[in-house]
Amino acid sequence: MKRQLIAAAIAAVVCTALGACQRSTPQDATTATPATSAPAATAEPAKPALTDLEQLAQRVVTQSAAVKEGEIVLITGRAHDAELLEDIAVNVRKVGGFPLIAYSSDRLAKRLFFDVPEKYDTQTDALGRKLADTVDVAIGVGNTMSEDLFEGADPKRMAARGKADEPVVQAFMKNVRNIELGNSLYPTPWRAERYGMSEDELARTFWNGVNVDYSELQARGEQVKAVLAAGNEMHITNPNGTDLKVSVKGRQVLASDGIVTAEDMKQGGAAASAYLPAGEVYATPVPGTAEGKVVHTRTFFRGKQIDNLTLTIAGGKVTEMTGSGPGYADLKAAYDAVEDPRKDLFGFVDLGINPNVKLPATSTVGNWVPAGTVTVGVGGNTWAGGDNSVPFDLTVYLPGSTVTLDGKPIIENGTLKI
Repeated sequence: MKRQLIAAAIAAVVCTALGACQRSTPQDATTATPATSAPAATAEPAKPALTDLEQLAQRVVTQSAAVKEGEIVLITGRAHDAELLEDIAVNVRKVGGFPLIAYSSDRLAKRLFFDVPEKYDTQTDALGRKLADTVDVAIGVGNTMSEDLFEGADPKRMAARGKADEPVVQAFMKNVRNIELGNSLYPTPWRAERYGMSEDELARTFWNGVNVDYSELQARGEQVKAVLAAGNEMHITNPNGTDLKVSVKGRQVLASDGIVTAEDMKQGGAAASAYLPAGEVYATPVPGTAEGKVVHTRTFFRGKQIDNLTLTIAGGKVTEMTGSGPGYADLKAAYDAVEDPRKDLFGFVDLGINPNVKLPATSTVGNWVPAGTVTVGVGGNTWAGGDNSVPFDLTVYLPGSTVTLDGKPIIENGTLKI
């Protein structure tokens, strides 16, 4: 589950529930929770060379965020990423922008949920709303250091906070250019373990993905966008039992290619958002057309494993959900606590196009960007250009899938054919 954009980083700084404006992460099965971060005892991630951070900061500011003179830029992240956040701030000033760095911590994120009285759960975050009307760009480092910081949190309280801040989330999506740096690939010990890699290997994968030739990625993105925009019915199958048909005829097709162009800024909203490492093309469905079954072979919820999470979809919405493993009961409780029928609506199809990001065959979870990857989801989809802003989503990664568009293969067994 990924995303709903940058506010996962903003959440623990501005409020506790802005995570719904960021796509959820592969291992956190729902965004109806505050942003997570690491317990103090968790080892810090390996940091790349300072020169790499400086180059990354410059690229984020000048290309991905396209910061202009006079713009106000909110920069969010954890204290252990201070050098990168400061490099971003300096590069914002170098183009005449005005940076504001907001640091968070595990202690703060956790206390803002567990130590704040329940009676305030329904308050809409006034500061977050004002920021959404003030800043032009939000850049967040998605360095989630722990999977289980909110273990034991009351699902109903989580749902209440998500509902209260839905308008704040949408204000950020509408008014602000949102850039997430991490895209579920930022090197951390727990994430490396999920991908079946060492932390150094994951760091190399991250930097390979970030340092892709953006002009080539943009050209590939435009090519894939054109194919999807001209098509009608997508049919997705996977050896794990996934078999889904959905229409994308006439729907807006967007790409996260690492560059926010003048046209992207003109469109605004989801078109002016980016996730780094970049490399995705996505579309929302024609309402009511999704039919079939989607299977997530393995995912995690707050660090607890879920096996064979299966969604039965009819008439464009989830009609049944099953699964097993120690994390399933908690996920189901979080799902049930959201008393909003929009949580069941099929939300998006996402195709990975980045040739530089490769995960080992032993990886227990998926990611958005490797070329030929397929990701689908239900619930919130404003990050993908949709209109469903419910503060809950489930995302399913389907590596090794085959996808046909009007009967013609565009992905075969995980290989992009376009």
